[in-house]
Amino acid sequence: MSRIGKLPVAIAPGVQVELEQSRIRVKGPKGSLELDTRGHVGINLSDSEIRVSRPGEDKKSRAYHGLYQRLITNMVAGVTQGFQKDLEIQGVGYRAQLEGRALVCYLGYSHPVRYEPPSGISIQCPDPTHIAISGIDKQLVGLVAAKIRSFRKPEPYKGKGVRYVGEYVRKKVGKTGVK
Repeated sequence: MSRIGKLPVAIAPGVQVELEQSRIRVKGPKGSLELDTRGHVGINLSDSEIRVSRPGEDKKSRAYHGLYQRLITNMVAGVTQGFQKDLEIQGVGYRAQLEGRALVCYLGYSHPVRYEPPSGISIQCPDPTHIAISGIDKQLVGLVAAKIRSFRKPEPYKGKGVRYVGEYVRKKVGKTGVK
């Protein structure tokens, strides 16, 4: 039995869960999310919790058991609290700003990099070197953060680039002028 899969998902107050066949909808104060399990797992809904069960003991069912439990847990957490990723920009002249809804980054290229976030994602720039990405879908928040980081990954010699807050970048020594 999967250790993660057998844990019940607590339904927070103010959250409505609808279940029809293999589709689960979660509605809360921040929005609504839905997930199609495609019949890989069974979902049992009670008043205060959701339990995920697997139909068999084959390899695919065991693999999906913990996955879908964690996806449903993230859906309930997303519609109640939301998720946020923070990025920081390091480098002389590197900065970011918002133009309307779009994020414009100046990262040492000959042109600014413009990024239009997908719906359901909000981006803030509290100062020119910090970017805050928030939304209710954990996967989408992480995907947008990874996309913005990929515009200029931190390089190993000076550490310039876009990185997650708290990310450690191992620095290399570089060339020496010793003969």
